[in-house]
Amino acid sequence: MTPNQTSLKGSVQSPLRLLIVEDQMDLAENLFEFLGEERYTLDFAADGLTALHLLATQSYDVIVLDLMLPGVNGYDICKRIRQDLQCQTPVILMTALSALNDKEKGFDCGADDYLVKPFELRELQLRIEALHRRYAPQRPVLAAGDIRFDPGTLEVELRGSKIALSGTPARLFELLVRAYPSFLSHEALMDAVWGAHHGETEGNSLRTHIYTLRKSLHAGLGSGMVKTIHGRGYCLEVPEKGNPDTL
Repeated sequence: MTPNQTSLKGSVQSPLRLLIVEDQMDLAENLFEFLGEERYTLDFAADGLTALHLLATQSYDVIVLDLMLPGVNGYDICKRIRQDLQCQTPVILMTALSALNDKEKGFDCGADDYLVKPFELRELQLRIEALHRRYAPQRPVLAAGDIRFDPGTLEVELRGSKIALSGTPARLFELLVRAYPSFLSHEALMDAVWGAHHGETEGNSLRTHIYTLRKSLHAGLGSGMVKTIHGRGYCLEVPEKGNPDTL
């Protein structure tokens, strides 16, 4: 399984949303394969700036952050997570640096845990679960008119009916709910999902994911809810009572 910047599907019951920040692709792939798709929704960033962008637009339960990153190192990224973004999501630093002063520096930067490479993947998983139990946020349910979206369970509710989303469509829906009643441009949505260095391929992928999202919403709730603003982007459209639409 190859990590990318698109969320992988997690359990719709109570998925843990993890951000893995690691420039060694072999290790990142091992993490994705071990953690799998049953318990976690996984995002990946190969450098710190991409990670900061994801953190500015998404919410996560735990961040797994490598220290030795290209460009901006993990210490500085951790500081910016705490100071610039004012983000309190628990951070696990993972690194080959094992000296006490390295660990002290990591905790001073705002890290919650420090794991020295090499390590057993099961140990990382245990630390992730422990941090989540300790710091699990109570994410508020988001509202847009009669629409309710729970970022924790990825459930959409419309006037008593519910469906569960997953993966990239769930992320897109959350972004549109947060932006309601305003629209989000194609560029803003692609930046949020694929990072600032997206290309033409991601534009085609965005249209595919929007179609999938509309199809799921229409099948479960009787309305596609996502309106296209031609040449500009997309917005959430709350359906009128007793007036189901078509795709």
